Amino acid sequence: MGVILKPIDIVDDISREEFLEKYLKPRRPVVIKNMAKKWPAYQKWTMDYVKEVVGDITVPLYDSAKADPAAPINAPTTEMKFADYIDLIQREPTDLRIFFFDPIKHASKLLDEYIPPKELMGGFLDKYPGMFFGGKGSVTFLHYDIDLAHIFHTHFNGRKHVLLFEYKWKERLYKLPYATYALEDYDIEHPDFTKYPALDGVEGIECFLEHGDTLFMPTGWWHWMKYLDGSFSLSLRAWDKSWAVKANSLWNLTVQRNFDNFMKARYKKRYMDWKEKKAVERAHYALKKGLPK
Repeated sequence: MGVILKPIDIVDDISREEFLEKYLKPRRPVVIKNMAKKWPAYQKWTMDYVKEVVGDITVPLYDSAKADPAAPINAPTTEMKFADYIDLIQREPTDLRIFFFDPIKHASKLLDEYIPPKELMGGFLDKYPGMFFGGKGSVTFLHYDIDLAHIFHTHFNGRKHVLLFEYKWKERLYKLPYATYALEDYDIEHPDFTKYPALDGVEGIECFLEHGDTLFMPTGWWHWMKYLDGSFSLSLRAWDKSWAVKANSLWNLTVQRNFDNFMKARYKKRYMDWKEKKAVERAHYALKKGLPK
C-alpha cells in the first residue's frame, strides 16, 4: 500500500468566497499559480538581486544531520556570509539551508515588492515575514509549524517538492513528544515500511512548486520539503480565527518549547532516547487500532 499521496488542487486564480468555502474553512491546501505574478517580486527576485539588496551579513545555516540531543530546536549548524551562500547554492548542490531568515529587516525595500493576499483572508502576522533558502537536494525535515499559523508559501528561482499530511496523522508519522516534528530516522520520500510499519497507509498530498507558485498550508498541516534546485521561498503567516488554535499555539511557543529545551539541556541523549521510544510506541499503537478513523 505504501504512503498514499494525492495531487494537490491547483488554481490559476481564486475568489475570496471560493477560497473560504473550499480551502480555508475545511483547512485544505491549494496551490495558487497567479497570485505572485501581481507582485514586483515576481520579476525582480532573482538570486543576484537578493544578494545585492540584503548585503554583506552573516546568516545561520542548517543541514540535514540529525539534531544534537542537547541543542535547542532550530539550533544552526554553521554560519556564512549571505552573498557567499547565494553563490554556493547557485554553483553546486548542498544540504545547507537558511531557515526562517528575516532578510527584509536588512533590506526594507523588499517590503514593497510582495503583497499579502488580504483579499482572501485577514489576520496576517509578520512585519518581517520569513524567507527560506536551500541548495539543490537539501531537505526540510517533516514537521508542522509551532505557532499553528496558516501559511502562504511562495517559491522563487527554481523548483521545490512538497509532501503534506493532515495533523490527524501525527502518531502514525512518529511524532516526538513535546515537539512539532517527527522521528528523524526515516526518509518519508522513500520509507522503510519494515522498520517503520506505521507509515504504511498514511495519506497525504504531494505538490511541486515552481517560480511564482503560492502554496496555501492550513494550520497544523505537517510538511516535508525538498529543494530540487538552489532556490528560495517567502512565507506569509496568518492567524486562524479559532481561539482554541491560538491557545494551543501559545502553549507550544511558551510552555512546551521551554520544557523541551530544559529537558534536552538537563538529560541530553537519555531524554531524546525516551522521546524516540515513545514516538515508536505511539505509532505502533495507532497502527494496531487503525487510527486515525
